Amino acid sequence: MSSERRIHLSKAARPAYDALDQFARTVGRIAADAGIDDRLMELALIHTSQLNGCASCIRVHVTRATAAGVTADEIAQLPAWRESGVFSERERAALELAEAYVYIHEDGVSDELYDHVGSVFSEAEYVAVSWLLVSINAFNRITIAGRYPVPPRAAPADAG
Repeated sequence: MSSERRIHLSKAARPAYDALDQFARTVGRIAADAGIDDRLMELALIHTSQLNGCASCIRVHVTRATAAGVTADEIAQLPAWRESGVFSERERAALELAEAYVYIHEDGVSDELYDHVGSVFSEAEYVAVSWLLVSINAFNRITIAGRYPVPPRAAPADAG
């Protein structure tokens, strides 16, 4: 089946997709109420989408991240965050937890990682980041399975 003929789950069962969208909005409110700022949230969502290979979600969250003040340099460094010095301790904890959620089938969330992230985040923050990661992993799977297209963006008009 070609990608042009793939069923888009978001269109084929709209009530389920709408419920997932509402879930994501609820999770966003939980994150905001727990004090998770947009920068940390978007970095974790981009990194998760990068690891899952979801170009559509990467595009959405890069747009949101830049609106939240994340720079192109910081976004470019996400794949090498362990070697980079541009991320805060909180952001690094979220990125590490993001990796555990993407690869949860391998090791789960180890006690060591749980304790480390728990030493950086409050319980409410840990819960919020975890729900954000559950949500983005669901969207990544829907989008990847449907091979949602990610065409090139139009070049900006010359301001000159």
